Amino acid sequence: MRRWNVLGMLAVLVAVSWGTSAGVDLKPIHTQKTKDVTITLMSESGQWTQGANPFVLEFTTPDGKPYDAGKASLSTSMPMPGMAPMIAGATLASDGKPGRYKGTISFPDSGARQVTVRWEGPAGKGSARFSVSVR
Repeated sequence: MRRWNVLGMLAVLVAVSWGTSAGVDLKPIHTQKTKDVTITLMSESGQWTQGANPFVLEFTTPDGKPYDAGKASLSTSMPMPGMAPMIAGATLASDGKPGRYKGTISFPDSGARQVTVRWEGPAGKGSARFSVSVR
C-alpha cells in the first residue's frame, strides 16, 4: 500500500511540474531584457514560494519572436551573512516550443534570490542576472 502512495505522489508532482505549459495561464514572475533576448520567468501563480515550484522560462527576441536559446540553465543563490551563499539549481527541459523550457526548483525558505540564467545555442550564448523574491 505504501508503494502506491509514493507512486501516486510522484505522478502528482510530475503532472504539476510538467503541466505548467499545457493550457494553463501563466503569469510573469520576472522579465529581464538584454541586448539580444528577452527572458521571461513565469508560473501559474506569478511568484515563487517555499517548497517545489514548477515554472516556464521563455526566451524571445526584442520583437517578441521565439529565440532558440539551445542549452539553457537556471540557478539561484541567496547571500547568507557569515556563511556561504545558499545555492539552488533548477531542472530544465524543452517544452517542444522554440525558446521555451519547463522547469522545477525548490526552496527551503523565503527571501530574495539572485537568479542566473545562461544559454548557448545557434543564435549565440549569453547570461543574465536578476533578483526574485521567494514568498
